[in-house]
Amino acid sequence: MTQENRKVNLAMLTIAAIGVVYGDIGTSPLYTMKAVFSKEYGLPLNEMTLLGVVSLIFWGLVVVVSLKYVTLVLRADNGGEGGVMALLSLASNSVKKKSDWQYPLILIGLFGASLFYGDGIITPAISVLSAVEGLEIAAPALKHYVVPLTVIILVTLYAVQRKGSAQIGKWFGPIMLLWFMTLAIMGIVNIIQAPVILAALNPIYAVRFIVESRWLAFVALGAVVLALTGAEALYADMGHFGKRPIRVAWFLIVFPALILNYFGQGALLLSNPEAISNPFYQMLGSWSIYPLVVLSTMATVIASQSTISGTFSVTQQAISLGVLPRMRVIYTSEHEIGQVYLPLVNWLQLTAVVIAVIGFGSSDSLAAAYGIAVTGTMLTTTVLTFFVIYYGWNYNLIVGLLATGFFLVIDVVLFSANTLKIVQGGWLPLLLGIVMLTIMLTWRTGRKILFDNLQANAILVNEFQKSLLAHPPPIVEGTAIFFRSESEGIPHAMLHNLSHNKVLHERVVFLTAINVGVPMVPLEERVNITTLGHNWYQINVYYGFKDERDIPQALSLCNACGLTFNMMETSFFIARQNVIPTIRGGMALWREGVFAAMHRNARDAADYYHVPSNRVIELGTQIEI
Repeated sequence: MTQENRKVNLAMLTIAAIGVVYGDIGTSPLYTMKAVFSKEYGLPLNEMTLLGVVSLIFWGLVVVVSLKYVTLVLRADNGGEGGVMALLSLASNSVKKKSDWQYPLILIGLFGASLFYGDGIITPAISVLSAVEGLEIAAPALKHYVVPLTVIILVTLYAVQRKGSAQIGKWFGPIMLLWFMTLAIMGIVNIIQAPVILAALNPIYAVRFIVESRWLAFVALGAVVLALTGAEALYADMGHFGKRPIRVAWFLIVFPALILNYFGQGALLLSNPEAISNPFYQMLGSWSIYPLVVLSTMATVIASQSTISGTFSVTQQAISLGVLPRMRVIYTSEHEIGQVYLPLVNWLQLTAVVIAVIGFGSSDSLAAAYGIAVTGTMLTTTVLTFFVIYYGWNYNLIVGLLATGFFLVIDVVLFSANTLKIVQGGWLPLLLGIVMLTIMLTWRTGRKILFDNLQANAILVNEFQKSLLAHPPPIVEGTAIFFRSESEGIPHAMLHNLSHNKVLHERVVFLTAINVGVPMVPLEERVNITTLGHNWYQINVYYGFKDERDIPQALSLCNACGLTFNMMETSFFIARQNVIPTIRGGMALWREGVFAAMHRNARDAADYYHVPSNRVIELGTQIEI
């Protein structure tokens, strides 16, 4: 690729990143300043307070987003992929398997992923709601239509998700580019009217505000953090665009536009304190409200789309890593494996979002619920990054602590400030997080109990072969493929087949799908074949957490090793286990019941692995846990 083509490609990726990555943080000016000066915080609206708040927002964007995420965290890529699940996998692989940190790291990572689901519900609700609320400024009589109109927009957005983000996101980049240009122009116009606001560039004003206001400043941090929402998307979407386009987009377009707009809102409030009712929509006067509502609605829909797509990706990764049951995953693009649609997640999330919009009724009320999900995820990212730096990159302890300790202190302070809003709405993401964490841990623990149960009664392959040689069953033509876990035992499906059908196929293959902690496994490394003798084989198929599970494709790769498969002569035997909860199990009875329900309703293994349905034989078995 020539240098000119590289520049064109970088420009295209940068514009695309603006549309997908920065929708969330880009729409935060709609509600941040209004939330900071809401009556519940009791901050006086005067020059010193305004300078302090704007300075806090500015330096928050510099330290948390520019330094922590754009400079440091983007370096912690897992095979080019980012996000809390990818970071968890990277951190877990960085420490030794027997390390005492293994389980705590999993808890931390899953907690961060669980809070991400809360963020995924609140972001669409608060973003679209805050945009539509502009109608109240133009015509107060339209106030009663804000919530219904928001619900209609959101339902429409979720209804078109099945078409894929590529189809509905072609104009995301140009629209968001226009949005950031508008933010910058609005800010410049107001800064010219009150240039004294530029003094907030000096961090002394932020420090003075914290020292003098103390408790009020600490409480207000819970709203200031709204300016930082969406920072996690920088990391989560790294695999789609790469580090450089994300960094270029931030430093050249997004960061300057956000700073200008926040300073512009501060300048507006200096000259017109009455504009605090909704400073964003009053920056250019009444003539601009309707055009801004239209543009803001498009921008917030894009911000919501980014979060929805992120939720799909995180869920797919969680399924692949074995912390959520199998669900139906639809790949919406032939060219980009990361573009997926999960119908169950889509409709469950829409239901929760609509409930949040109707239940809270305004962006001000939702703002209280927003911060705790964002800061909780930021906190887990910082902790996991330390383990990657220290264990994965092999830097010494001092370097690891210096690189993350400063950010950890900030994250803890911001998270603590948001815990004060638990009663006002912060309980929502915490509740969602606890529910999701419980589901993930229950599924993970239940699968381990199930595996241990199967292992306890496992018959070794070589011993089983000896018993068959002593009393050989009738041999039938064709190939039998038996799915089995990562163990040495004979699969239950094979035992049941011999017990009921009294025959053995001329070629027997044990197939094990192994999840590895990387995004994608190259096709040349996808399969590994071991000969077990007597025309028996063990095939291990390796998948990354972004790979599509396609067993027929994997089997076709065996041709290069001299092992060919004719699908019309191949039968797939799968054991369908009926899990029975018992009081002597390894979990509380209610958790065993939850696991049994999830196991019973999980997506069929044959469907999940794209095995032809007319070649599948399912054999049932009951297992008590």
